Order: sequence, then structure tokens, then C-alpha cells
Amino acid sequence: MATTNEISDQKLIEQVKHGDHAAFGELVHRYESVVAATVNGMLGVGDDADDVGQNVFIRFYRAIDDFRGEAALATYLTRIAINLSLNELKSRKRHRMFFTKTDNDEGLAAIGDTIDEAGQRDTRELVHQALQKLEPKFRSVVVLRMLQGYSTREAAQILKVPQGTVLSRLARAQEKLKDLLKNIIE
Repeated sequence: MATTNEISDQKLIEQVKHGDHAAFGELVHRYESVVAATVNGMLGVGDDADDVGQNVFIRFYRAIDDFRGEAALATYLTRIAINLSLNELKSRKRHRMFFTKTDNDEGLAAIGDTIDEAGQRDTRELVHQALQKLEPKFRSVVVLRMLQGYSTREAAQILKVPQGTVLSRLARAQEKLKDLLKNIIE
């Protein structure tokens, strides 16, 4: 008998469609790190990100009969994760005014104050802080291309935008990150 690691995603999906909850558990196990990396990249680590990550799998489970297998399962789940993360960001903006419009100097000063208070920080944490200051449309491209390693074509498919849009957003995001990090380090 084959172990669950030897069973293809498509076979597991068919088993889930026939009521096999263990097969769904295996799919979650296989892709929870991909979903977590995407959601944490978009929202930061925290309870909101955990909730969105769980909702990705709930949404997938409810719509599993509609999954046609035209895209790899990782790509499909990443698309759900990006969409739910963008929804969460919109909700934050509406309900808590999380992303208020400030000029760049105020935004950079807030990052600088956080770093001064905490002393030296890990480079990864600094990059993550800067990433959180990007607009969601730029952040999603950085998460997909630079953190998740998707190709430009794959990122365009996930975001449902032209490849040129992915490239231009990535270039703009990199410039903004460079400016943010430059001011943090100085």
C-alpha cells in the first residue's frame, strides 16, 4: 500500500471528494507552509494571519468540487491566500484605519522609532517591517516573486494581471523597499 507522501495531489483530492477527511489532512500538511508563508508575507505574523491561513483551507475544502486541476494545487491555494489576505487588508483599512495615508517621512520615522526602541534587530525582521509598509498591490508581487519564488507568469496568473504589471510593480516595490531599508539602516 502506498504511503500518503506517494499519493498525488489529484488522487488525494478525489479521495476528499468521496469523504476521506484524512486525505484532506494530508493536503493541509503538504501545503500549510506555502499558505503560511504567503499570508505572513502579506499580513505579518499574528492571529489575523493565522485566521486567514485557516480560512484558505476552509475555502478550498468548500470549493473542492470546483477545483479543475488546471493550475498546480500550490498555485491555487496561493491565489486563495493572496485574495483573502487582500480582503483582510481592506478590512483593516476600513475598520481600524490600519493603513493611514501619511507622507513617506512619517512612515519612515515610525519604522525608525520601532528599531531604536528595540535595539538591534535581525535583518529578516527589518525587511519584513519594510515589506509591511508597502501598498498591498506591491506587497503581493514581492511575496509571490521574491519570497515564494513564483515566476513572473505564475504571479500574473495568481494575481490575474498582465505579466508587465507584475514586472512594473516588482520594480516599483523594490525601489520603495530600497528607500525604506536605506532610511532604517542609516
